Amino acid sequence: MAVTENQGAGGAAAAADGGVRRARLGLALLGVLLIAVNLRVGFVSVGPLLGSISTDLQLTSSQAGLLTGLPLIAFALFSPLAPPLARGVGLDRALWLSLLLLAAGIVGRSLPVPGAIWAGTAVIGVAIAFLNVLLPSLGKRDFPERVSQVTGIYSSAQSAAAAVGTALVVPIAGTTPDGWRLALGVWAGVALLALAALLPRVLRREPPAPTAAVEGAGRSPWRSLLGWQVTAFMGLQSISFYVFMAWLPSIEHSFGISEAEAGLHTAVFLLVGMAASLVAGALLHRFADQRAVAVGSSVLAAVAFAGLAAFPQVVLVWVVCGAAAGGALIVTALSLFSLRTSSPAQAASLSGMAQSLGYGLAALGPIGFGALYDATGSWTPSLVATAAVMAMLCVLALLVGRNRVIG
Repeated sequence: MAVTENQGAGGAAAAADGGVRRARLGLALLGVLLIAVNLRVGFVSVGPLLGSISTDLQLTSSQAGLLTGLPLIAFALFSPLAPPLARGVGLDRALWLSLLLLAAGIVGRSLPVPGAIWAGTAVIGVAIAFLNVLLPSLGKRDFPERVSQVTGIYSSAQSAAAAVGTALVVPIAGTTPDGWRLALGVWAGVALLALAALLPRVLRREPPAPTAAVEGAGRSPWRSLLGWQVTAFMGLQSISFYVFMAWLPSIEHSFGISEAEAGLHTAVFLLVGMAASLVAGALLHRFADQRAVAVGSSVLAAVAFAGLAAFPQVVLVWVVCGAAAGGALIVTALSLFSLRTSSPAQAASLSGMAQSLGYGLAALGPIGFGALYDATGSWTPSLVATAAVMAMLCVLALLVGRNRVIG
């Protein structure tokens, strides 16, 4: 009888421990998602309002282009600073402070003060740079066995938030005479919600990681060929996404497609990308390595650009191909930060390296794409050149997809 009672007590304790563990994982996933939805919505909400902003602030086309590109410049410059911040104050506190900086930037960008939109946009870029780098490290720490799945989920959450944001900003802006400021500032509420939800984790004692222990966690990715390969993969796959976002409406307009239909295609692009992120996240951990997903997605990206050049009459087919490729590629790239490293600290270091240099490379993609069009007067050379870059991505996919770590 005593044995039975002990076994019953042990079973109840195990069930209680399991329930607590599931609750903690659920809260951890909620935290990841709340951070993720802040990574794009404040960034992409500018595009639909750029005309109103330019008219109100009397911006030239070059200045408007710089305003939209400023966050990417911040990504490239400030991403390497995120790992030292996490080492100094702890990962949870670093994420919380980055969200606080993001909220301040969103509010500041909307103030009717000269230069506020530039300063606020720069602050937003810095904050998102930190969050971009640290989120994969959080995933590796809290979900070491489900990195790819969690990455797929939070990447799709980013896409969903971006789609909602781009759909709502114009109606919000129409509610007041100076409505673009409200339409940009309202997204501070999303950051504040994340800050409130993550505050209990920040208030826990989380001593900063000793520098020696962090350095001893593994070789620096800056001194690793694999680290440079992952960085190149991150940069080249980003080119595909940002070229589509920057130039697809203009390309479609040259094909005789109306603005309304082009807008519908953009919505399709975001929705298909969201679904592809979920599928890729579910598939990545089912294979012995990541080559199948990485190479398949890279081939699809090359096909999308080549198809636009050769058969523009079926543009929606290539939009779907590009969206599916982009959604799967970003999940693969972000997953590699954890899958190719041996510790959360090393994952943060690789994430900082790859996103700094990768976004710098990605920023050059749309610029080069447009410059080649200006030089030739046709989209075909630009599309063919980008397809060739995607072919290079296929080779990189074979290298980074192998199951190995930096060490």
